[in-house]
Amino acid sequence: MTTIAGAGRDVLDMSFFQDPYAVYERLRNAGPVHPMRTPDGIDVWVITRYEEAKEALSDARFTKDFAGVPEIFAQQSTGISAHEGYTDILTKHMLFADPPDHTRLRELSAKAFTRRRVEALRPEIQQIVDGLLDRMAGQREVDLLRALSFPMSMAVTCRLLGIPPADEDAFRRWTETIFTTNDPARMNEAVRAVDEYLVGVVEAKRADPADDLITSLINARENGDRLSDRELVSTCALMFVAGYETTASMVGNAVLALLQNPAKLAELKQDPSLMPNAVDELLRFDGPVNVATLRSTATEVRIGDVTIPQGQFVLVSLISANRDGEKFPDPDRLDFTRPLGGSLAFGHGIHYCLGAPLSRVEIEVALSRLLARYPNLSLARQPSTLRWRNSLLVRGLSALPILLN
Repeated sequence: MTTIAGAGRDVLDMSFFQDPYAVYERLRNAGPVHPMRTPDGIDVWVITRYEEAKEALSDARFTKDFAGVPEIFAQQSTGISAHEGYTDILTKHMLFADPPDHTRLRELSAKAFTRRRVEALRPEIQQIVDGLLDRMAGQREVDLLRALSFPMSMAVTCRLLGIPPADEDAFRRWTETIFTTNDPARMNEAVRAVDEYLVGVVEAKRADPADDLITSLINARENGDRLSDRELVSTCALMFVAGYETTASMVGNAVLALLQNPAKLAELKQDPSLMPNAVDELLRFDGPVNVATLRSTATEVRIGDVTIPQGQFVLVSLISANRDGEKFPDPDRLDFTRPLGGSLAFGHGIHYCLGAPLSRVEIEVALSRLLARYPNLSLARQPSTLRWRNSLLVRGLSALPILLN
């Protein structure tokens, strides 16, 4: 991380992604909120301490409404347009809305995304994971992300939504591009492809309904209200893109954390009943979302002795908040007996992740089946050689080479 002389803003350079925790510890020690500049030159305010982060996630003075974003970009004169990398498919959903629009969109989506539907998927998730583990048999070394994490998450997400398995590879390519490219042309191409595909799927589900999430979203009603066509497609895209990338990355983060903490790995193998607690702690320890999605100040906001002016971008760091020693004693230690609750890995408040229960089931099944099938797995490379993705949003490895025995 470097500093602009005289500008009062730290610049998050590419080295930040490889070890954000060291940066966040220094920032937390200095205060709860800091003016920063992202690698692509956007000025933001980053909230790093737990209490302030939790409050900001549910504070109405921080707006999620996407309508004001282009104006803030223009005021910063960054040369970046909010419309170069985004269309309404990525913004006409609950994640970029404030009440009352958010309340309406979430209530309609929640009617389709039920706990019953999630639990009904558990046997199928186990079947998917077992099939992927079967394919790994006989290999000495695999990239766990490509062999298990991403194909599992893709298959589960497609099953949930009702997307045919034959289209999984195309969706994987599109979502990887959306999350990783810095090329506006490639971003737009991927976004358009997802948009056109989902429009076709929605039309097909209307003509031939099925027992899947897209059909349920089409049929969802609340006091006579329903999702518009654009809201429907955007909500499907949100559930697909958000659920797929974060869950897949978390499986990799969890396995790495366990392999770097052999005593905890041994404890978990000896007592598999610890798995639900372990998943909660692993999410706190190294969650898949670095910073929550973009917010901006609807009015002047004072945090501690810092005043954030109106019309400023604000990033709430979830992984920093989850390593705050004021909330979690000895925060850099993995502890499966730590009291449950309090983690901000899935956010907080009205924007708490609707897919959190499904993500937990996927992580639990993936870890349980992997450790049962390959109890002697180990890292195939030194941890210092592993590379993390250059993403402010997703905290995930580029690859995780492991030895199966």
